[in-house]
Amino acid sequence: MRTLHPGDVAVARRGERLATLLGSCVAIVLTDPRRTVAAMCHVVSTRYAPGERRHSTAFGDAAMLQMQASLRAHGMEPRLCEAFAYGGGNMFCGRGEDMAVGMKNAHWALDALDALGVHLLAHDLGGAGYRKLAWTVGPGVPEVTMVAV
Repeated sequence: MRTLHPGDVAVARRGERLATLLGSCVAIVLTDPRRTVAAMCHVVSTRYAPGERRHSTAFGDAAMLQMQASLRAHGMEPRLCEAFAYGGGNMFCGRGEDMAVGMKNAHWALDALDALGVHLLAHDLGGAGYRKLAWTVGPGVPEVTMVAV
């Protein structure tokens, strides 16, 4: 099993397992329609933080570019993939923010997939809590468990 930590991008083949833990972060899974290869990213933020390296895969745009390059290296065209998106939880309910960081990340994920032209098969985004996400690449769907805060 490959456990993704914040900022990680991983590629797996059928039968291999990917997992991560998400709070306000989002994970995007791209897979070919036959589910033979998949890429997953764990996006910490959809914005660049002051002082951070712009190519860090902790940020949404860089993670998507890395996933696309990784899929192409495995012979897959990303725009022909299907997607799953998870996370974007509000970890600090009641703090009076205009829009919680998690929802900003969730909206970014949906917009990024739309811009890529990828069909979104399923998503579980937002809410007050964190998620445990795991998927064995293959015909099934990712397993996601929401834990309320």
